Amino acid sequence: MLIVHHLENSRSHRVLWLLEELGLDYDIKFYKRDPKTDLAMDDLKAIHPLGKSPVITDGELVLAETAAILQYIAERYGDGRLSAVMGTDEQVKQNYWLHAAEGSFMPYLVTDLLTSRIGSNAPFLIRPIAKAIAVAVDKNFTNPNLYRFIKYMEAELGQTTWFAGDEFSIADIQMGYPVEAAFARLGLGDDYPKLKAYLAAIRARPAYKAAIEKGGKLEILAD
Repeated sequence: MLIVHHLENSRSHRVLWLLEELGLDYDIKFYKRDPKTDLAMDDLKAIHPLGKSPVITDGELVLAETAAILQYIAERYGDGRLSAVMGTDEQVKQNYWLHAAEGSFMPYLVTDLLTSRIGSNAPFLIRPIAKAIAVAVDKNFTNPNLYRFIKYMEAELGQTTWFAGDEFSIADIQMGYPVEAAFARLGLGDDYPKLKAYLAAIRARPAYKAAIEKGGKLEILAD
């Protein structure tokens, strides 16, 4: 039996979403965040040494990292569903977005979150200096890269219905979290109609709603 070790309000929502899309049986073990740090607590380290979420167990297998988990479940249990056909252009795009979500886009969003907290969390005497450094980092590094990638995502969705092509796939489950995070964190609106429509489309999926019902509401990257 697949077990999802689910940290509240986390990336493991995507694992629940995939399992619901495929209609698979699974169990959930819930984990709370540390109220002071907002990070996972030590109980997750009993499952995986890094103590991060998501992580699944499947018999003797213990597997972390969202993209690896999504690929494992789709390949082992999907019977070809939600995966692009091997050797096709769609598979190339699918694999790109599986890795780009966390490898390219999310680091910029996390950096934006951290710089926004520097000023308020810094000691009072150095707060103006800390704020100035944070503003410079955002202006010269974070924002240019962040919005360049957002415009790229918008352009890609102008060519196909979903991220890997005209069929919904695990690439869209992987990209759902970054798109949610971008709208929540940056307040994106009508300037990005394709991304806005994509967000509405994934939220309307019954499996997405079921994952929220079972795993809890997402409140992503808010200050």
